[in-house]
This record gives sequence, C-alpha cells and structure tokens, in this order.
Amino acid sequence: MWKVLKEFKEFAVKGNVLDLAVGVIIGGAFGKIVTSVVNDIIMPPIGKILGEKSFVDLFINLDPEKVLPSGEKPHTLAEAKALGSAVIAYGSFINVILDFTIVAFCVFMIVKGANALRRLNTKEEAPPAAEPAEKECPQCLSLVPIRAKRCKYCTSHLHDAEELGPEGSVVT
Repeated sequence: MWKVLKEFKEFAVKGNVLDLAVGVIIGGAFGKIVTSVVNDIIMPPIGKILGEKSFVDLFINLDPEKVLPSGEKPHTLAEAKALGSAVIAYGSFINVILDFTIVAFCVFMIVKGANALRRLNTKEEAPPAAEPAEKECPQCLSLVPIRAKRCKYCTSHLHDAEELGPEGSVVT
C-alpha cells in the first residue's frame, strides 16, 4: 500500500504532470477567449450581413407543427427549444467549428514556434573536417595514401612538407 502511494506521489510531482495541469488550465481559459472572440466579435457582423439575425439562431425546425402561443413559428433557437421542437442548430455548429479552427491554428503556431526554438537549441556544430587521407605525388601528381613513402605509380620517394626545403629539395 505504501509503495503504491509513494509511486503515485512521484508521478504526481513530476514536472510533466504539473506542466500538463498548467496547460489544461491555460487551454480552458484560452478556449473561453476564443469563444468570446467568435461569438462577440466575428459573428455579429456576419449576422448583420444575413439580415439582422444572430448567427447562433440559425436552425432548421424539424417540428413545424409546434408554434408559439401567438400562432407564429419560432424565430430564435431559444424559442424553438422552449417549445420542445427538434432542431438542427447549424448556426451554433458553425460557431463551434470556427472556435475549433481558431484554437487549432493557434496551437499549430505555438508548436511551430516551439519546434523552431528546439531546432535552434539542438543545432550541432558542424563536425570538424576530417584530415586528408591522400596526398599528391610531386612527380606524377597522382593521389597516394597520406602515409606512403613512395608513389605507387611512379615509384618516386615521397617526403612530408616539413622535410622539403625551399624549392622542393630534400633536407637531410
């Protein structure tokens, strides 16, 4: 029993769990902000274009026989729901799709920025240039292994640069 409690404590106190909790809380608040932007800023002009009707009130009444006490059909979603009519609330659905699209785009931009930062932080320096494995024979200009003492093509003696004097003469 104590072992299980100890394991739970280790799990709950790990940084990932705390980060997740903070993310969920901030995400919930961000979702409310986006919903407000959609409902209070974006949709009213669209409703105005549609003819003074709130976008949320766009619906299809599946019970046309249910009418208001005045004998009229319901004009708003709230009126239709108050009558108990079955409705397809496509205006609300479009609002939710718009909310989701904005949140998804914002999350995409955050992830894209985080990945760019991660790439900057993990960029490794270019590996040092490998030392040459071959050198050029001064007589026939063929490439031979760097440690060779004689050219395998013309059999001339090969000397390192520090062994050569000023005009290529061998220093002894």
